[in-house]
Amino acid sequence: MGKFRLCIISFFVIVIAVLIGERLVTLRHVTLYSRELTRRYLPNCHLIEGIEFGAEDITILKDGLAFLSTGLKYPGLPSYSDEPGKIYTLDVLDSVRNIQELSIKGEFDKDSFNPHGLSVYKDDKDGAIYVFVVNHPEGKSQVEIFRFVEEENSLHYIKTIKHDLLKNVNDIVAVGPESFYATNDHYFTNGILKILEPVLSLAWCDVIYYSPDTVQSVAGGFSSANGINISPDKRHLYVSDILNHRIVVLEIKKNTILSRLKEVDVGSLCDNIEVDHETGDLWLGCHPNGLKILLFDPNDPPGSEVIRIQDILSKKSQVNKVYADDGSVIMSSSVATRYGKKLLIGTVYQKALICDLE
Repeated sequence: MGKFRLCIISFFVIVIAVLIGERLVTLRHVTLYSRELTRRYLPNCHLIEGIEFGAEDITILKDGLAFLSTGLKYPGLPSYSDEPGKIYTLDVLDSVRNIQELSIKGEFDKDSFNPHGLSVYKDDKDGAIYVFVVNHPEGKSQVEIFRFVEEENSLHYIKTIKHDLLKNVNDIVAVGPESFYATNDHYFTNGILKILEPVLSLAWCDVIYYSPDTVQSVAGGFSSANGINISPDKRHLYVSDILNHRIVVLEIKKNTILSRLKEVDVGSLCDNIEVDHETGDLWLGCHPNGLKILLFDPNDPPGSEVIRIQDILSKKSQVNKVYADDGSVIMSSSVATRYGKKLLIGTVYQKALICDLE
């Protein structure tokens, strides 16, 4: 009887060891742990003065005014400032490249401001510009809506949106003065369970549609839904399924009815998505090695990569690497966006870069 129990125990130990080993192999694949990065630089690159604690998300208006979300404090990632986060603007056409901090007016808790993804919506009726910001005060998830007043260089606080479905919001794309699509990058809210999600390869993350009348999960099956954006004609959503190294294209049939049209492999952990106003191309800020972000080592820092997707709706989408650095210039790129012949690159917690494309 003792030998039988020993055999049973040994069997279960072997099974558990095999499962743990298989999960570790999967995790190495998901994080691209063994990937070798080939550096690729652009001409005339300069760090943007004044950005010291990241520019996790950047978006640019059609007139060249860029909005930068800075100072993100995210669990498990380095943070080098105890100050609240800030939103800056930068005129890409201005050769001086001076950033301007936007003051926040209204009854808003600026001390706990922890901005993540952001999106800008211009109302064609009156020209008003609304700035939507994902905010994580004390680790929570909510969306802030502001009105941008350019002559005051300020954001006027309008409202805060909270909902049970908006539980782990990463990014957002505004589609109206009070409506948007948002991504959840985790299913669970418990810290330990969040860690287990990628280990167990759970694909339970989703996209949420919010309007004053409707809040609904409209697309699921993502291992971790990060960046999101919309096509210039407003007919397609682009979502970064970061742990599966691909961009998912969703066709918008109605606000709450979406269908998967295609998936484009990018070979990197791509974070935020910016859509070119002129060409419709996608610009992606990517992490070439995910474990280097989590296991931060200043002697072997996480690198940065910018990928461009052309003709994404065609049968032969073109995926090209535009910029790549091993962390010696910038670490952990999370966003890239083009305006004219300039490329802006933001990072999760470090610097921001502006380069010439030609």
